[in-house]
Amino acid sequence: MFYSISLYLALGVFAIGSVYKLYTWLTWKVGVFGSEFTGSQRLWAAIRGVVVVIFSARVLVLLRTLILDVILQLRIAKESRLRWIGHLLMYSGFTLLLLMHAMENLITARLFSNYYSTLNPFLFLRNFFGLMIFTGIGIAVYRRFILKVPRLMTNIMDRYIIAILAVIIVSGFLLEGSKMSSYSEFTRMVEDYSFIYDEVDRLALESYWGLEYGTVSPNVKRPFEEQMVTEGHGLHEDYCAHCHAPNKSAFAGYAVARGMGPIALFLDRINTTAVLWHIHFLACFFGLAYLPFSKMFHIFSSSFGLLANAVMNPKQSHPANIATRQALELDACTHCGTCSLRCSVAVAYETNGNLMVLPSEKLTFLKDYAAGKNFSQGVIDAVHEGFCLCTNCNRCTAVCPVGINLKDLWLSARESILEKGGPDFLVLSPFSFFRGLNRRLLPARGYERPLNAAMETMGAAFPLVQKTESLIPVIPADPMFKAQTLNSPCGATFVNCFACENCTTVCPVVQAYENPQDAVGLLPHQIMRSLGLGQKDLALGSPMLWNCLTCYQCQEHCPQGVKVTDILYELKNMAVRSVTAGSLNHPSRLDN
Repeated sequence: MFYSISLYLALGVFAIGSVYKLYTWLTWKVGVFGSEFTGSQRLWAAIRGVVVVIFSARVLVLLRTLILDVILQLRIAKESRLRWIGHLLMYSGFTLLLLMHAMENLITARLFSNYYSTLNPFLFLRNFFGLMIFTGIGIAVYRRFILKVPRLMTNIMDRYIIAILAVIIVSGFLLEGSKMSSYSEFTRMVEDYSFIYDEVDRLALESYWGLEYGTVSPNVKRPFEEQMVTEGHGLHEDYCAHCHAPNKSAFAGYAVARGMGPIALFLDRINTTAVLWHIHFLACFFGLAYLPFSKMFHIFSSSFGLLANAVMNPKQSHPANIATRQALELDACTHCGTCSLRCSVAVAYETNGNLMVLPSEKLTFLKDYAAGKNFSQGVIDAVHEGFCLCTNCNRCTAVCPVGINLKDLWLSARESILEKGGPDFLVLSPFSFFRGLNRRLLPARGYERPLNAAMETMGAAFPLVQKTESLIPVIPADPMFKAQTLNSPCGATFVNCFACENCTTVCPVVQAYENPQDAVGLLPHQIMRSLGLGQKDLALGSPMLWNCLTCYQCQEHCPQGVKVTDILYELKNMAVRSVTAGSLNHPSRLDN
């Protein structure tokens, strides 16, 4: 009775948690895409979308994805066979054990009229499914803590999942082995289910169970008398065989029982079975109740995400459904690190230590961000850098085992993050080329705001840029700036410039404007001359630095070998350092 009430209570908490998750999918606003829709509008849009798919040819795509990607998980197999084996073992074992064993009264007993948990195939399958999970846990531990896959970050949730599954499976095996070896459990079963009252018959049954079932009795010891075992076998067939398959079928539990043999009587006296039962029960109870609030919920969310992405077209799908899908994808992430392993700019993380460069860590942040968690300015700066350094190469999306459309997620979330912080100069860099290509998808005002903020901040730091129309020095030269430039391998080449204007002639940015100086300030050859004059404000403040496409045409056509493009790179970095020094938190510092 207590077990049934607790099971229903755990299922109730699970149901409430699942409803809450559905609510977050319909209300969380991850980025700018679909942010104007209410929860009810997104719900109806999702229902309409599901109906349209079911009654169209796309239902075949849905079935294919269900079999290949959800059930067989072949997307994981493409990346790592070892991880695929481990994940499939845990995923399948957990699901089957949950349905067959944890919910046996609701499912198994109703499907099989003669169901007993101590009969085969259920006795064997319970051990087999448990061993599947335990093997999967071993592979997960090996990959994370021994193999140490590059850029695979392990957070508290990853450790919790491994720990709770391990406690459930280990306590289950120990409990089963304890029951098998317990003389008290044997006595209870004899008294409840047999009509054996003769002491000799009972000793015979104890001998048989001691030999075949691992029970340890204080009354009979090994080696057992053959005649007693034979008589015990007959009694077993009369009273026990109809509800007890051989304990050896439960290979893991039986092995534990045999291992407990030397101390079984002591364990029985201290009521170990009851202790293990409570540990196992509580672990299962909290595991099931907490499942919707943990990483394990990706069992459901990743399946939904795979199915949704298989039938959704980013150009045709309703914006409300895109917003819902992106919120769902935050729960679908398994934090496996595959995206971070393939990330083309992950080297930036290895250089400056900013975790937010890695896609898997950006997803972790976005989940907390969408939930309304407050972050320090240092974290926001780090996230800005992580989003803006992204080259949108689509590698992360292509390799994601659960099919998350990360490229679209980054584009949508980047705009929302940019609205929260101060000027971010990376939006002026070539890394934001993809953002410009998708300008029509973004809110017009939202697109211009971070660009204007960055340029206004740079203009305020170097006010002479907008006022100077020639290279006539208007302030004394800065010898420290000139020396700093000369100390750079690339910057030192500017001394070879004789102002032939070849770099300006071939520059596609200059050619794009009728009056280029009005649009971009100094032209490339003029920036080179400002270096020779030691004019720091002129060199660092020209908008040309930020309009440069880094096509390297100027550098390739320079007859003097001046590394024009590389110099512009160095000047951009120097300008940003000058503006941010002492005023903004360094973006690589994550101070929560």
